[in-house]
Amino acid sequence: MQIKAQPLTAENFAPYGDVLETAGDPDKIINRGMCGRFHDRAKLDFGPDGRAGISLFRAIPRDIPYVCDLLERHPDGSQAFVPMSMDSFLIIVAPDAGGKPADPVAFVSAAGQAINFHRGTWHGVLTPLHEPGLFAVIDRIGDTPNLEEVDITPVTITI
Repeated sequence: MQIKAQPLTAENFAPYGDVLETAGDPDKIINRGMCGRFHDRAKLDFGPDGRAGISLFRAIPRDIPYVCDLLERHPDGSQAFVPMSMDSFLIIVAPDAGGKPADPVAFVSAAGQAINFHRGTWHGVLTPLHEPGLFAVIDRIGDTPNLEEVDITPVTITI
């Protein structure tokens, strides 16, 4: 199976999560007019037994075409990926089909975009396309397991 990654927009990513970006006018001007605040852009969800944590991930950039053969999800919390550089990255997601992922779709971010996967969203691994592959990740910290992984029939992704 081969799929083409589509541009990341809030509309086409809505079934899977939130797009964090500074498109349009800020919601509020703060800091004596020197800063625009784009307020409350992600639906963070850490469940009743979790708390928010911020971790840093450094991932090896991947080549295109990219072959995806593993999807994962976090049933107890959302997971946001915020690039720490102005580089695009690949996002792979799939709807749920009775506890297993259905056919995946792919998106490619624009510089300055970040994403937040909603709780339970099937997604590919962190897939930067450029060095340094450094991301801030805001997700659930807790004592209960919060990771399901599934091997899938390989899917080749192009841009």
